[in-house]
Parts: sequence; C-alpha cells; structure tokens
Amino acid sequence: MLSHHTRYQYDRPVFLGPQTIRLRPVATSKTPVRAYALRIAPPYSQQTWQRDVYGNDVAQVVFAERVTHFDITVQLEADLAPRNPFDFVLTPDVAQWVSPADRNSASGCAGMQQSLGGVTQSMKMAHAANVPFRQPFYQAMPDAAELSDYWQSAALGPTVRAFVQEWAQKAPADTLEMLVALNRAIAAQIGYQVRLEPGIWSPEETLSRGTGSCRDSAWLLIAILRHLGFAARFVSGYLVQATRNAVGEEVLTCDLHAWAETFLPSAGWVGFDTTSGLLTAQGHVPLAATPQPEHAAPVSGLLDQCQAVFDVSMQAQRLFINADC
Repeated sequence: MLSHHTRYQYDRPVFLGPQTIRLRPVATSKTPVRAYALRIAPPYSQQTWQRDVYGNDVAQVVFAERVTHFDITVQLEADLAPRNPFDFVLTPDVAQWVSPADRNSASGCAGMQQSLGGVTQSMKMAHAANVPFRQPFYQAMPDAAELSDYWQSAALGPTVRAFVQEWAQKAPADTLEMLVALNRAIAAQIGYQVRLEPGIWSPEETLSRGTGSCRDSAWLLIAILRHLGFAARFVSGYLVQATRNAVGEEVLTCDLHAWAETFLPSAGWVGFDTTSGLLTAQGHVPLAATPQPEHAAPVSGLLDQCQAVFDVSMQAQRLFINADC
C-alpha cells in the first residue's frame, strides 16, 4: 500500500488555472496495480480523466473559486512480487547494434541502400548525412513512424559528444550488453544529488558537473541513446524499495523517481535506472512516459503570482494477503 500526499500552501487566496495531474500508474505498467484512488482538496468544480497522446492517464481539475491551498492525495495497492527485468527475448536482427560512425556502411541506411535512379553517389552520401541516424532494426517495423517523437534530440555538446565517441569505440557489439554497460557507465559517472528546484539540466551540464538528480541523469542517457539511433523516452514514477531501519527491521521506502526507457523490437520498452545502474524492476511504478521531461511533470498548471510552500510525504507498507481467504 502506497500513500502519497502533496500540498501547495499559498500566502493568499489565488485563482488556479486547470491543473493537470499525472499521478496514475500507466496502463502498460509491468508492476500490477490492484487498486487506485485520487483525492483532491479543496472542493473543485470539475474533474475529468483523459488519456494523452503518449498513452498516459491524466486527471484535469478545475477550481471555480479562489483557493488558499491545493492538496493531492494518492493511494494505491501494487503487486511487488519479484520479476526478472531481463524476461524478454531479442530477435536475431535486434541482437547487434550499429555505431553511428558506421552509418555509411550500415545495412539499414536507406539513403545508401535504395536505388535512386540518376542520383549520384555524392548526393546519396549527403542525404544520409542529413537524416538522423536510426538503428537498422527499426526499419523492419511496420509502425516505426509512431516512434518518431522518441528520436528527436538537440545536437550534443562537446563533453557529451566526446564521451559518446569514446564509448562507442569500446562498447560491446551485443545490443543488450551495450545498453546495460552504458547505463552502468552513466550511473558511475554521475553522482546522485537531490534537487528540489524545478527544471532539468541539459545533458552537457549534467555530464560536465558529474552530478545531478535522477531526472538529469535519465535525460543524459536518453540524449545519448537517441544519438546512437535508439528510440528513447523519459519516465517519471514511484520507486518503492526495501531497506533496513536502525534496529535492523525491513521497511519500505517510496520516492518520486525518474528513469529512461528504450524501445527494442520484439521486447518493447525496456527501462534503465541511471541512479542505480540497473534495469527497472517491480519497484518501479511508471506514472508518465513522454518524449520530453516537461511533459511528464506530476502536476502542472497556471496560477496567480504568489508565494507558495510545497510539502510532500510518502509512506509505503506491505499488505499480506491470506491465500486461504
């Protein structure tokens, strides 16, 4: 059982614009959710649920009157039975990846492989250079166009570009081995820090600093994956973990967290936690998966200019189900 309470306390009565809440586990979550409830205070004039263009279930709340606070309470029950994060099979065409440096000889480079009639070889080369690189195995997907938002990225900064070039030269040829090793390398390179201020650092800033929040390091990995030709997305959600208290008793902790996912044909979306360096497992409960981090914010919306105090609390506890019932 997970309980999550968020409160925004304002220094005066304010008008809130429509508030979008992304705190419901996604329908495709690999961690089963048995029950879910969302409570809002103070009383609102309208609440609606909708599924956004990325497949996330989001609530929109409208307040007709001024408010002095905004409270959001989530309660859910999730099945945290251990699961194998490697429980998928990559088909032979996905088992090997291609470095962008080899794009001119890659079997999947459309500009180099298709017959273009009277177009000269130099024009083919120019076309290939201008088309964002994608791993060849995506081209066999009939619905690859649906992933177009997850390849879009800005040019890499010099620090990240140098890191990628050095990494690609020594990376394993096996696709999964490479992804696992890259995720571990990012986790080792970026020291974790709690950042309460809003926003996200650029991949260049995160790598240059060598430190960042979970959302910063996740965005760094996504930028690198897209540069390497992989479809990748940003995920925000809950991370539930077992730990020991001062007297040695096992307790559950829960935090809002962020990680990266990449889409692999025959496997689907595979999650990589850049804080731990591990693949995501049963303790990762996704709430929103989007191409850009700003689209995955737990709460977003406009309000009057004011001073606000933000407070959040989370609790998690085990519920033991009697099999004889």
